[in-house]
Amino acid sequence: MLDVRRMQVLRAVVTGGSITAAATNLGYTPSAISQQISTLEREAGLRLLEKAGRGVRPTLAGRLLTEYAGAIAEKLGEAEAALTDLRTGRTGRLRVRYFATAGASLVPPAVARFSREHPTVKLDLAMVEPNPSVADVREGRVDVAIVVVVGEKPASLPGVQLVHLLEDPYLAVLPQGHRLTDKSVLDLADLAGEPWIDNEMV
Repeated sequence: MLDVRRMQVLRAVVTGGSITAAATNLGYTPSAISQQISTLEREAGLRLLEKAGRGVRPTLAGRLLTEYAGAIAEKLGEAEAALTDLRTGRTGRLRVRYFATAGASLVPPAVARFSREHPTVKLDLAMVEPNPSVADVREGRVDVAIVVVVGEKPASLPGVQLVHLLEDPYLAVLPQGHRLTDKSVLDLADLAGEPWIDNEMV
């Protein structure tokens, strides 16, 4: 199998026109460069260089491998740039799940700002009812979930970072004269047995 690093050494020799020039450019000794080329020729099963005056020039096989070495170097550069973008959050995909109320109020301005600041990141948005699952975040199926936590917020959840967004108090709408209208704060137990109006379509 051809060694990619040796192919880049060959490319440096062809570009520089000599073993000595490649050694200077790569920071190796000429003998080390010659050894790398000899090993690559054994791997290829063909001569890759021939003498030309005081330097060398590629054979047909050498030109072929040099072209592929250039293409590989270009792809490696693209891969490094893509990884840099991922590390800095400039590209990729962000999977966000939310419930209906959050989709109407919290999500639109957040999406607008995020898209301005990270235009190359693809957003995967989906509404989940009744409430997105924290387990989906923990297990890697979702990157962000906007959820409702009823009662005390847990101190921590393994594998999940919790960020408090806002308090969303529940309000009870009661008819005038109802027995509970004098109370400023209600417990759910206070409403046990009361008739409810459901906002779901039946």
